[in-house]
Amino acid sequence: MYGTFWALVPPILAIVLALITKQAYASLFLGVVVGALFCCNFAPVATLDMTLNDGLVTAIADNAGIFLFLVLLGIIVALVNASGGSAAFGRWAEKNIKTRVGAALATFVLGVLIFIDDYFNCLTVGSVMRPVTDNHRISRAKLSYLIDATAAPICMIAPISSWAAAVSGVAADLDTGISGIQLFIRAIPYNFYSLLTFVFIIALTVMRFDYGPMRIHEMSAQLNGDLGAIEGEEAEAGNPKGRVLDLIIPVVILIITCTLGMIYVGGFFGVDAWGGTDFAGDFIGAFGNTDAFIGLPWGGIIALILVVIYMVARGVVSFKEAMDCIPKGFVAMVPPMIILTLAVSLKTMTSTLGAAEFVHGIMQGAAASLYSLLPAVIFVVACILAFASGTSWGTFGILIPIVTAIFPADSTLLFIGISACCAGAVCGDHCSPISDTTIMASAGAQVDHLTHVSTQLPYAITVAAISFVTYIVAGFIQNAVICLVIGTVITIATLFVIRSVEAKKVA
Repeated sequence: MYGTFWALVPPILAIVLALITKQAYASLFLGVVVGALFCCNFAPVATLDMTLNDGLVTAIADNAGIFLFLVLLGIIVALVNASGGSAAFGRWAEKNIKTRVGAALATFVLGVLIFIDDYFNCLTVGSVMRPVTDNHRISRAKLSYLIDATAAPICMIAPISSWAAAVSGVAADLDTGISGIQLFIRAIPYNFYSLLTFVFIIALTVMRFDYGPMRIHEMSAQLNGDLGAIEGEEAEAGNPKGRVLDLIIPVVILIITCTLGMIYVGGFFGVDAWGGTDFAGDFIGAFGNTDAFIGLPWGGIIALILVVIYMVARGVVSFKEAMDCIPKGFVAMVPPMIILTLAVSLKTMTSTLGAAEFVHGIMQGAAASLYSLLPAVIFVVACILAFASGTSWGTFGILIPIVTAIFPADSTLLFIGISACCAGAVCGDHCSPISDTTIMASAGAQVDHLTHVSTQLPYAITVAAISFVTYIVAGFIQNAVICLVIGTVITIATLFVIRSVEAKKVA
């Protein structure tokens, strides 16, 4: 089974079961068990050992830093709510954001501004914008799409982000003639999925229509006031003395401390986390050398301490109330941490079964006969791999070394190929129900996870199809501006056609 299509069967099984049964935990766990059965040739004791030790225990140990960061974010969100900062922002937005279009665009803009990390983006945007979108009867399904469609895409085109660090780290030791971060930056203009997703969101919002399952949820929100929030969610009014600054200041503190944490770990201030001194005083280099699993918790714990001091000093929460927010923040993050643990365990099984070797064989076969079409082929392969594995980072970790081996160093096709790999990874990650970013978007919007997946899938597939066509064009034209113009025109034209079809259905 090693290095064959069987390597992708466990994640495909988990995804199909999740979409059919709507039971994410059971479906993911079954996928992990099936993967372990394949790896151990169906030996029961070895399968149990691999499921527990190589799967679940290793997943928890390897992702402890991200789990800690999630808990810290949850606590800070709980503090902001308790202080009345979120409610104050909701009141401000109610006065200044008058329309549903304005609320959706404000969500989009905030998502674009928080580009440092996708987890941070999802949870912060969700917490800040929920009162605003609720007030304008935008469904939680639509909110979760707006969060998810800006989180990973903006991180993938921002030179200062955890994703940029991951991509540049993968490409750092490859023979491309330039540094990993330079390769990442030169590939940004060709990241059509991320860029066209932004065009799609703005055009869809301005045109004021929805299609697919999202249309049903939006109609229910507008006509019946049913936003689709998860059962048992309770809105916390917080301190009536809270001000908008009680939301803005914690967010600014978190951005600053997380940025400092990332460059500290990367060695900007002298020595990196591994004892090296190559990037002392080099901001971009330190960011490319960082480890988000260390840097984000580093920044998060400092931000939490400063936010508690600020809130208590302001008198909007007592010290006891601040401490009460700790278990609240932890409890809020338990569901995404469970799904993340299972998703990472499933990725381990997929890797052990040789998914990378299977994909490598496909790519080498395509390289011999489809050279100019390779960017489009790379995009599709990355989409499939990221969708099945639920990890964009793992996807470009597998594909970037292959892409750099196929194309000549410093050629335009190399940059297009790298961007196609990254764009496909984001697209597959965006669509996958076992993706950590998708899980975080559901948590940020406080909506059922599989509702989020099923409603955003038609939107993501639409942009993916347009991006595929654009990568075909890019393989021959190799000009970012011309290709983006073509992609933008196709995106807007496609939406006009879909709106016309939807209007006929209603009529």
